[in-house]
Amino acid sequence: MTNTQITLIQIDNYGPWTVTPDPKREVDLQTLQSRLYADLSQLIGNREGYVFFTRFDNMIAVTNGLGRSAHELVQEAVGNRYPVTVSLSIATASSPVEALGGATNQLQATGSAQDRGRTEELLGGPLSRDNRSDRDVQIAHFDVNDATGKYTDQLNAFDTFIEIEQGYAELMRHMRRTHDSLSFFVGGDNIIAVCPALTEDEYADAIDHVNQEVGVKLKVGIGRAETAQTAGMAAKHALEVCREEGADVSIAP
Repeated sequence: MTNTQITLIQIDNYGPWTVTPDPKREVDLQTLQSRLYADLSQLIGNREGYVFFTRFDNMIAVTNGLGRSAHELVQEAVGNRYPVTVSLSIATASSPVEALGGATNQLQATGSAQDRGRTEELLGGPLSRDNRSDRDVQIAHFDVNDATGKYTDQLNAFDTFIEIEQGYAELMRHMRRTHDSLSFFVGGDNIIAVCPALTEDEYADAIDHVNQEVGVKLKVGIGRAETAQTAGMAAKHALEVCREEGADVSIAP
């Protein structure tokens, strides 16, 4: 069984802020969002976590190993660097989807994302050290087979983007609906999924499903560890085994 700790990150009162006192330039908003994501990725990544940008005003982090004080430091750093603040909601469950659901419910119960009175909430509690193990997080790193040869060197950049995004969208839906997993596009032709304790056959079925539905062929390396960063590195090494051996699925020992 996995035991995934998820932190939902939400910018406080962001929608109204973007149009007060007048609508802000989109280029400035995009710059703020991308810089905030980069800072959060470093702040949480330096503590062995992963952050995924989703819609930028809402981000999802895998934070096994991060305690309440670490979350407070993240909020303090954002408050010191940006004209906006963030609320954080922490929850843990055997499936990533269940953990995210718990974190979401906690945050929504405190008020709307556009509630001016809801500022820098820190909700929920981290997984206690007594309940942690070296198998709590399962990370799957998916990669498109020969993306350069099939797409990058054959199609224009936008059509390549469409093909890769179709594969991502179908995998994201399938992993969410079938396996209670959260999958995130992380650039290039790479997708990282945070999963419960899935088997090799279940990953193979997911790859077959995406290929049948949208014609995008994937391979995947899987790692499992106490923290997201360690599990993710194991997954990357397992993906290299796929490349070397021509396999679709490789699970790190």
